[in-house]
Amino acid sequence: MVVIAPHWPLAAAAVTPGIPAVVVRANRVIAANPAARLHHVEPGMRRRESQGRCPQLEVLEHDPDRDARRFESVVSALEQFTPRVEILGPGRCSFPTRGPSRYFGGDTSLGEQVASVVDSEIAHVFGESDCPPGFRACVGVADGLFAASLAAEILSSAPSGRSDRSHLVVPANTSNKFLAPMPVSALRRWSAPIDDGEHLVDLLWRLGLRTLGDVASLPASDMLARFGTDGARAHRLASGHDERPPDTRPVPPESTIETELDPPAERVDTASFVAKTMADEMHARLARDGLACTRIIVEAITGAGESLSRTWRHEGALSANDVADRMRWQLDGWLSSRHKPTSGITLLRLAPDEVVADVGRQLGFWGGQALETERAARALARVQGLLGPDAVSLPERRGGRGLGEAIGKVPLPFVDLNDPDRKVDSPSADAPWPGRLPAPSPAVLGCRSVAEVVDANGEMVSVSGRGDLSADPAVVVWSDGSKSAVVSWAGPWPLDEKWWEPQQHRRLARFQVVLSDGGAHVMSISNRRWQHEGEYQ
Repeated sequence: MVVIAPHWPLAAAAVTPGIPAVVVRANRVIAANPAARLHHVEPGMRRRESQGRCPQLEVLEHDPDRDARRFESVVSALEQFTPRVEILGPGRCSFPTRGPSRYFGGDTSLGEQVASVVDSEIAHVFGESDCPPGFRACVGVADGLFAASLAAEILSSAPSGRSDRSHLVVPANTSNKFLAPMPVSALRRWSAPIDDGEHLVDLLWRLGLRTLGDVASLPASDMLARFGTDGARAHRLASGHDERPPDTRPVPPESTIETELDPPAERVDTASFVAKTMADEMHARLARDGLACTRIIVEAITGAGESLSRTWRHEGALSANDVADRMRWQLDGWLSSRHKPTSGITLLRLAPDEVVADVGRQLGFWGGQALETERAARALARVQGLLGPDAVSLPERRGGRGLGEAIGKVPLPFVDLNDPDRKVDSPSADAPWPGRLPAPSPAVLGCRSVAEVVDANGEMVSVSGRGDLSADPAVVVWSDGSKSAVVSWAGPWPLDEKWWEPQQHRRLARFQVVLSDGGAHVMSISNRRWQHEGEYQ
């Protein structure tokens, strides 16, 4: 059984259901509530396009910590049906149904009861008595995890926000028939079961394989011979089986990590620091045995003797950072929920529950990330040999209030391209920086030269020391003599930096303007001189 809480990032943020709202990551919409979808705002859109379709749209930044923390209450409620709940990700979980189904009267009855309990928890997150329409739980039941996930997603992706049913049960031994008419692109909706899923799905489509039934009808040996392990995995999924056969090999007991906390941890930041160390150690032990972890168990013992345990599953191999993130999310959920422990955590235990052969260093059918990284590193090394070691640099996010200060450059010798968990960020990048313009930032900085901004009478617009505007901006005059009418504008946002340093003192006021050609820009005025700071794309 797979349980999906639709639009969970918005539910976790407790956004009022009737207000159009989206969650964005990297300026792309990843979740849109039913009110936003009425304005034709869909996941995958750019932030600016979604705001153009719905000007009153409320935009929230992606916060996986919040999503996982709030989802703990839903998972805890499901423990009344079974203790074997596995979290697939914030807003999505699963559990085997053989035992619970017998006890609660069959898969259909179990699905109805699970949906009802989850709806109650979602309503509590919103602070309402009933779960809002469009946010009600969607439950799928099938022989395998892939088929059950697609069954639940069929309900969650209904045009009205949900189907007229809360659950969809695929009869036993019929998952292959259920999957057969689905398009081959459904393989993309599964969270990375295939190392290079985009290329494989496109190739299968060009070869004339339009549905999962077409893929399943091919001999498994031919899929393995032609496409390698990716093809074999795709064939198993299309046939209604699990991604990989059950692995009965015991996990090495020395891979389990335990850490005692003294004094007991009652704050998430204290326990998270320990969690990162434990994740790195477990990952290193498994790597020495040539193994990678796909499912982990996070356990905690409190000072009062309470035992907490939760299982996290991942379709691909979990990196050390992935494990640390899930431990942090789980600890945050335990210590922040309304049913939090009565005392601090005295012992943390991290155990790999399912492992697979570590093929992270093997090249995939199309080369894989390792080959691309090596090629890039060799090319950059040749450029360095020709132009010098400092000729190649990478962008670095930095702190600062100005747009030009937010991005800097780091020489390549200080960056390890072979480190998959590298982050080219300055420690001050995520500092508050009061006065900084909110996201999103312009994609292009200082690409044009502006002469001045004038009002309707042709007089230059100025800003007083109190931040008062002399007149509304009407026309932007560029340095080449061309002019652009101002359709709309916002500001000014004054900035007064380092007033205690006469040599470095800076005062300016920034504006956001939309011009008649449809372009959106950031401009500033300082010492009665206008500058173009950036353009949104």
